[in-house]
Amino acid sequence: MTLTVRRRAFASVAAAALVAGGAAGFGLTEPATPAYAQALPKTPIEAPEHPPGSFANVVDKVKPGVVAVKVKLDNSADDDDDSSGGPNMQQVPPQLREFFKRFGQGGPGGPGGRGMPQRGERGAVGSGFIISADGYVVTNNHVVDKAKTVQVTLDDSRTLDAKVIGKDPKTDIALLKITESGSYPYVQFGKGAPRVGDWVVAIGNPFGLGGTVTAGIVSARGRDIGAGPYDDFLQIDAPINKGNSGGPTFNVNGEVVGVNTAIASPSGGSVGLAFAIPAETVQAVVEQLRTDGKVVRGYLGVQVQPVTKDIAEGLGLDKAKGALVDHAESGTPAAKAGLKSGDVIESVNGAPVNDARDLSRRIAGLKPGTEVKLAYLRNGKSDVATVELGTLPTDAKVASRDDSTSGGQPRLGLSLAPANDVGLGDEGVAVMDVDPDGPAAAKGISQGDVILDVAGTSVSKPSEVQAQIRAAESNGRKAVLMRVKSAKGQTRFVAVALGKKEG
Repeated sequence: MTLTVRRRAFASVAAAALVAGGAAGFGLTEPATPAYAQALPKTPIEAPEHPPGSFANVVDKVKPGVVAVKVKLDNSADDDDDSSGGPNMQQVPPQLREFFKRFGQGGPGGPGGRGMPQRGERGAVGSGFIISADGYVVTNNHVVDKAKTVQVTLDDSRTLDAKVIGKDPKTDIALLKITESGSYPYVQFGKGAPRVGDWVVAIGNPFGLGGTVTAGIVSARGRDIGAGPYDDFLQIDAPINKGNSGGPTFNVNGEVVGVNTAIASPSGGSVGLAFAIPAETVQAVVEQLRTDGKVVRGYLGVQVQPVTKDIAEGLGLDKAKGALVDHAESGTPAAKAGLKSGDVIESVNGAPVNDARDLSRRIAGLKPGTEVKLAYLRNGKSDVATVELGTLPTDAKVASRDDSTSGGQPRLGLSLAPANDVGLGDEGVAVMDVDPDGPAAAKGISQGDVILDVAGTSVSKPSEVQAQIRAAESNGRKAVLMRVKSAKGQTRFVAVALGKKEG
């Protein structure tokens, strides 16, 4: 099955080689008009101080700090778990469920591996790395979610028990702690973000073959692959495969610059499109997990959308940048600071805001109680608001990027949250985001709408919407009837076709 991320195709780019010099001996004639390559800059490009003739020294330095992660799950795991054994797929963003089934579960004890555990003793494998001498280990949340027991295998072949200290599904990061006391080899995070074109080395546990080293370059930065609200992935071309989930990507100095999390592949194998969570994000999450066992994020209380070229022209902006405020929920920090619908937030504490997602990441990266200065544009005039951030409600989570599970379930293309948790009333479930290509969008459902009932049953949580949709699908219905209240307070019934199944 061809995999896509938010319906975007990963296309191959063919490179044409220009043959310079004479064509004698090849049966070719020289073109009448000669073709010239682009002129080189007059200033020569400086060669790197240490060309990567070999990564052996880097590998020798960091490999002892990389571990294989082995997880056992039992029958108490939800039915939505990967049937082959693995993390609870309900906790994995739908766009990446297929990635994770193919990517994070390979090797012995995982799908397609030898020695498949029997029902009641399911397992999964992944990778991780030690970040302190006392045995704290970083991995992916989807590797250890719903784990009954966790073990890590060190480079010296010792297998030790570990416990889960904390997990953050929104960034797919988990923190473990080796239970046996001791002094362990560990690696360190890099202090700066890598540049596109920098060499990187990935070490992990692909297919259960621990300690595997691959190398490549940073292909792109800031990738949004639909994994969650704070996507900011590094794209690398180092070969990454099943079981590499949670493993580190190093720079040539042996510093961790990312955590390998997903691949894009039509076959499940590496095609040079791998995605890693940047070290800066990982460090911020790990710090909170280590201290509190959970992540608490700043909360502004606005619904925002990107500033498109058309919107920029309508507002008289020079560039299509910033985040346009659709609505500032009553009683939230944003509303108290005076932000209103139509404002364009241009910067946070002096740092420019590129788009709505960039604003969400910046605010979520700050702790509740932090005072921030938001520069915004209103009716062509610039102003600054000082806002003390609140706490992002724990229940106001996007339960699903598409309000049902994949793998044989209907898909509507909605992100949902309890309406009372986001300031949209005391009843119903708020629509936080809409897939423009999904069935719900085709029926006019939009961000800010509130779903009051599904199939005649009142709903107040995303899980209740999911349950009613599953029930409708089980009864053989091709559509589900929902009562929806618009942002203007108008109520209507909408019959939404159940999306095509995946399987």
